[in-house]
Amino acid sequence: MAKSNKVVPKKRRGRPATGRDPVTAIRLSKELRETVDKWAVRQDDQPGRSEAIRRLVELGLTVKSAARPTAKAAARAAELAAKAIDKHADTSAPSAEREFRKNKLLKGPNAFRDVRKDNAK
Repeated sequence: MAKSNKVVPKKRRGRPATGRDPVTAIRLSKELRETVDKWAVRQDDQPGRSEAIRRLVELGLTVKSAARPTAKAAARAAELAAKAIDKHADTSAPSAEREFRKNKLLKGPNAFRDVRKDNAK
């Protein structure tokens, strides 16, 4: 009688898989953990901390963030700032000096000019 060629898979060692999603560990301060736990308690089904964090991350990703100001809005802000500076300008200074001071104020301090995101480099 011929032997059967039945393949029997070997048992894997260790704990059986609980899900397909990889584990991602994060560190939360005590205050943030307490805030997450308070949020979870206020939910109808009172999820555990892990599920609460997953839901909060999903909420954060679906909420539209505040749009960055457009070029038109930036120009309007610069115009309003220039008008405000003109109100407080030293009228005894020559017009060229007043204009120089106003431009210096509108551009901001030298130390921060390279950090600003609204200026094209």
